[in-house]
Amino acid sequence: MNRYLLAAAVLGLLIGSAGASAKSFRWANDGDVSSMDPYGRNETLLLSFLGNVYEPLFRRDADLKLEPALAVSSSQPAPDVWRFQLRHNVSFQDGTPFGADDVLFSATRARHPNSRMNTKLARVKEVRKIDDYTVDFVTDGPDPILPEEISDWYIMSKAWAEKNGAVEPADLSKLQEGYASRNANGTGAFMLKERQPDVKTVLVPNPKWWDTPKHNLDEVAFLRIANDSTRVAALLSGEIDMIYTVPPQDMQRLAQTPGVRILEKPELRVVFFGFDQMSPVLRSSDIKDRNPFKDVRVRKALYQAIDIEAIKTKVMRGAAVPVGNMIAHGINGFDAEADKRLTYDPAAAKNLLTEAGYPQGFRFMMDCPNDRYVNDGAICEAVAAMFSRIGVKVELNAQTRSKHFGKLLNKETDFYMLGWTPSTYDAHNAIFNLMMTWNDKDQGTNNILGYSNKRVDELGNAIGVELDSVKRNAMIKEALMIHRDEVGHLPLHQQTVVWAARATVQLTQAADNTFPLRFVRLE
Repeated sequence: MNRYLLAAAVLGLLIGSAGASAKSFRWANDGDVSSMDPYGRNETLLLSFLGNVYEPLFRRDADLKLEPALAVSSSQPAPDVWRFQLRHNVSFQDGTPFGADDVLFSATRARHPNSRMNTKLARVKEVRKIDDYTVDFVTDGPDPILPEEISDWYIMSKAWAEKNGAVEPADLSKLQEGYASRNANGTGAFMLKERQPDVKTVLVPNPKWWDTPKHNLDEVAFLRIANDSTRVAALLSGEIDMIYTVPPQDMQRLAQTPGVRILEKPELRVVFFGFDQMSPVLRSSDIKDRNPFKDVRVRKALYQAIDIEAIKTKVMRGAAVPVGNMIAHGINGFDAEADKRLTYDPAAAKNLLTEAGYPQGFRFMMDCPNDRYVNDGAICEAVAAMFSRIGVKVELNAQTRSKHFGKLLNKETDFYMLGWTPSTYDAHNAIFNLMMTWNDKDQGTNNILGYSNKRVDELGNAIGVELDSVKRNAMIKEALMIHRDEVGHLPLHQQTVVWAARATVQLTQAADNTFPLRFVRLE
C-alpha cells in the first residue's frame, strides 16, 4: 500500500472514534493546544482555539476589527478609566450567569504568578465593580488601546473555578496540570466534549450561546498529527477537512489536487532568535569566564552569518518575507528604515568574532520548537549550519512546543527561537513584551534573559500613554532603530500563513493566523 494511503488508513481509525455527524469538521495541526486553561500560555494557537469556548469583552471580527462580545460598549469617563457595560442574559456553559464578579475574578486570576496572560493587564491598576453589569478598569495613566490589549483575554466563571479548585492557574513551566487544564466552561460558541492531550480535542456547539451562529457545525475534532506526510495524506484521503498549517514542500501538490484548495496570506508574526544577554556565563557554552552574547559584535556576527534568502527559498519554499526588526509589515508603527536587515556577510562575521576575542568561535545550545512555526526545526538546522561556517558550533535541541516553552519560561536557555504576533496589531505590544527590560510590572515577560536598554524602556513607557499619533510613531521608530542597531534579537522573517482545506469547507483566513470556528461552514 502507498505510504500516504497507509498513513491515512491508520489515522482513520483514530479519527473515526471522534464520532461522525452530518456536519462534523475535522482539522489537524502538527502540535497540540497544550491546555484548556485560557491563562496557561500566551500563544496564538492556544488562544485561538480556546477563543471558541471562552470569550473576551471585545473580540475581533472576520476583518480583525474590534466588535462587542461580553461587553456591549466601552467609554472613558476619565483619561485613566475605561468603563465597560457588560452584556445581559449571558450564561456560562454550565448554566451559571455571567456578570461583573466574573470579570473581577478573571482579572485577579490572570495576574497570578502562574498566569501567562498578566501582560494583558499590565497597565491596569484596579478593576472596580460599579454594578452587576458595569466594570471600570483603572489604568496607570492614559491607555489609548486597552480594548485592543485585552481582545484575547478570556473571562472565566468565578463560581465554576471555586467549585472545581481552579481559582489559580497551573504552572505550565513546571508541566503542572489543574482542573482547568483538561476541562472548560466558557460563554463561547462551542463547548468542550472530549480532551485527549496530544491526540485530539472535540468540541460541540453551545446551545445557550448568546450570539447567532454563522457556522453550521454539529461537531469539531481537532487532531494533533505531528508527521507532515500523515497530515497531508489524511487531507487527500478525505479523513480530515483542513490542515493548519501546510508544510511548504507540499503546497504545490495540494494546490494541484482536485477538491482541495490552498489559502495563503502573510502573517503578522515575526519569527526570531533571542539570546541570554544577562547571565554572567552561558549554561551550554565552552566559554566559562564570560557571556559572549553580552558583546554586540558577537550578536552582529551571528546576524551576518544568516543567509536569510537561502532560508526563504530553500527552507520556506518562498513562503516567508524577510524582516530586519521585530515588527511585521501590517502592524501599526511599522517603519521601512528600521526594517532594513544587516547584509549577509560571513567574512565580516568572522572578523567581528575575532575583534570580540573569539577567533576560533565558541559553542552553545540552540533551543527550538519542532511543531510550532512553519518549518521551525528545518530553519534551526539551516542556521546551525550557517553558524558553523564562521566557527560557531551549535548543539541543536529541537523539541515539542510544550517542552520548548517550558524551558524558556524557566529561563533555562542560552539561545532560542520564538515568534510573536502583537495581539493589539500595534508596535507597542512587541516593544513592551519583547524589547523592554523585564521587571515586576509585567513588562518584558517574553524578553527571556534578554535585551535591556534604558532609552528603549523610557520610550516604551511613553508610547503606552501617548495620544498624539505623530509623536507616538516617532517614538516607536526610535525604539526600533535602537534595538536594531544593538542587535537585541536576530529577526528572521514574517512567515506566510498557509492552510489547506477540502473544497466543501468555507473558511475565513486572517493575517494573525487565528481560526475562529464560528465562521466555518460545510457544504
